Amino acid sequence: MSDEPLRSTEIDALMRALSPDDPSHPVIEPTTTVMPATGAAEGAAGPGVAGNDHAGNDHAGNDGSNDDDDTSPSATPRKRKKSSALTEWVIVIAVAVSAALMVRAFVLQQFAVSGYSMINTLHDGDRVLVNKLSYRLHDPRRGDVVVLKTIEGAGERDLIKRVVALPGETIEYRSCRLLIDGRELVEPYLDPAVVTPTACGSDQPELTIPDDSVFVMGDNRGGSKDSRALGPIVYDDLIGRAFVVIWPSADWQWL
Repeated sequence: MSDEPLRSTEIDALMRALSPDDPSHPVIEPTTTVMPATGAAEGAAGPGVAGNDHAGNDHAGNDGSNDDDDTSPSATPRKRKKSSALTEWVIVIAVAVSAALMVRAFVLQQFAVSGYSMINTLHDGDRVLVNKLSYRLHDPRRGDVVVLKTIEGAGERDLIKRVVALPGETIEYRSCRLLIDGRELVEPYLDPAVVTPTACGSDQPELTIPDDSVFVMGDNRGGSKDSRALGPIVYDDLIGRAFVVIWPSADWQWL
C-alpha cells in the first residue's frame, strides 16, 4: 500500500463498499449502552444510606443508653436488696426480742431454786419453768408447787413452796401430821428420810384459810420458813406454778 494520503474519491469508494446495503457485509446492530443516572442513584441511595447511618447512629445511641441502663440501675437493686435484707433482720430481731419479753412477762419464766426448803423435790441450784398464766385461768390447786413474790419476813430461799390448803379449809399441823378439816392429808411427795418425827418443824394450830388465799409449806418441813410463820398467802402474791425442772438434766422431772 502506498504511503500517500487517501484522496476524497477513494474515501467515498471505500465508504460505499462498507455500506450496510452491501449484501456481502453483515449488518451489525449498534449496541446501546444505558448508563445509570449516577446522580439520581446516589440521590436515591443517599437518603437510604443516610437513613441507615442515622438508624445505626440511633441504634448506637440505644446501645449506649442500654449500657447506662445495665450499669447504673444494676447497682441500685443491689443496694436495695442489701438494705431490704438488713431491714428484715432488724424486724425479725425486734419481733423475737419483743416476743421473748412478752412471754417472760406474761407466760413463762425461769426460776432458780435457792436453798433447801423443798428437799428432796427440788435442790439448791435447780432451774424450773414457771407458768404465769395458770392462776389467771384457774385457782391454785392443792399440791401445786408455786413461786411467791417477795414477802416481808421471808428470804430469797423461801420463795418456792407447795400449796397444802385452799380457801375455806381448816388446817392443823402437829406431830408431823397435816390435817385438813380434821382429816390427815396423804403427802406422797415428802421424803421419809428428810421429814422424820424429830425433823418435821414447828406445829400449826387450827386455822381457817381466808378467801383468795392459800396455805403453803416446804417439802422439807424441818427446814422451811412457810405459812406457819408467814401466814396464808394471798393469790396476788403468787407469781405462778412451777411445772418442770429443766436443769440440771439429772434432776429433770415434772412437778
